Amino acid sequence: MEMKHVFIIMCLLCCPSLLTSQTRVEKRVATKASGYGVTYSLPLTSLVVNVEVIKETHRAGPYYRYAEKYLGVKDAVTEDAVRYRLGRVSLENRGIPDANSSYTIEFRAGTTAPYVYLTEDGLLCTVNADCEPADDGRTTAADSDRGDARTDAAPASTSSVYTEELLMAGSQARQAEVAARQIYHIRESKMDILTGDADNLPPDGEAMKIVIARLEEQEATLTRLFTGQRAEETSYYDVRIVPQDDLENEVLFRFSEKLGVLDADDLAGAPVYMNLTAIERPPELTPKEAERKAKMKGIIYNVPGKATVVIGTERGPIYRGEVQVVQFGTSEVLAPAMFEDRRKPVKVFFYPQTGALKQIIQ
Repeated sequence: MEMKHVFIIMCLLCCPSLLTSQTRVEKRVATKASGYGVTYSLPLTSLVVNVEVIKETHRAGPYYRYAEKYLGVKDAVTEDAVRYRLGRVSLENRGIPDANSSYTIEFRAGTTAPYVYLTEDGLLCTVNADCEPADDGRTTAADSDRGDARTDAAPASTSSVYTEELLMAGSQARQAEVAARQIYHIRESKMDILTGDADNLPPDGEAMKIVIARLEEQEATLTRLFTGQRAEETSYYDVRIVPQDDLENEVLFRFSEKLGVLDADDLAGAPVYMNLTAIERPPELTPKEAERKAKMKGIIYNVPGKATVVIGTERGPIYRGEVQVVQFGTSEVLAPAMFEDRRKPVKVFFYPQTGALKQIIQ
């Protein structure tokens, strides 16, 4: 089974907007100097699997043993740890030029204003019509396990809340008791300010906001001494695969809760598989039909096949979907004669990522 498999790592750090892209196009005019011809390529289907990986960092506070006793917190972080988990999975159908499918559109001299739009890779977009750049064709698994990407704000320095009484407390148990008392004192101070019972109220609303914000910052910093800290950081990893046939349990990459995404041959992680199964293929050609197709002249375009895609781990699927695959399809031709009517110039639109015919307007 022939197959190209490329592993690409992109660490985009919580910036989903960087994941979208557009196809850049360029206008090519068929002139006498070019022999009234424009050369283009048809694509091969390249499937790009994008995986969202969330890195969870847990840091225990020094007083975690007393979190429930003094603050009633039962889920305090009890040990430092770094864990990774898989988030959203998406699939992009990204065409790449096929070196064996390069053609020249030959217009006759009498053709009305012949021009072609090609992508920057030389893939066919339109004939005699402007080409609107398309988005990247990314599809997202509806049943992917996704947590909202976030990174907790950097915590304030704990040194600012270590009062003399706290520093002088002998044992850790005594320190925890003093810290808890400071937390409750801060809460009482906030309530007094908000209800107007404080002896020295801020002079105006803006000053009150500043005082309340500082008190909340101190309370949060002290509370983290008991509850610990939890932070999340999101990265994105791409795996590109160019299938030539069905794929069964093809290892895209490996994943470890301790190490994150790993290469497919790194046994430190559990495999993440892809199953690709063709569900629409053209019938096999007879020798005469194959010979006729080899002699086709005109604008050659693709008629892609279709396949189901399942990506998953040993625990089960994390992505299901369908995708068009050029390698599972065939090709057809638009006759040159259809472009020779001066009164009714024909406009043809294609899907650049698959080379498939989209629309003909006359």
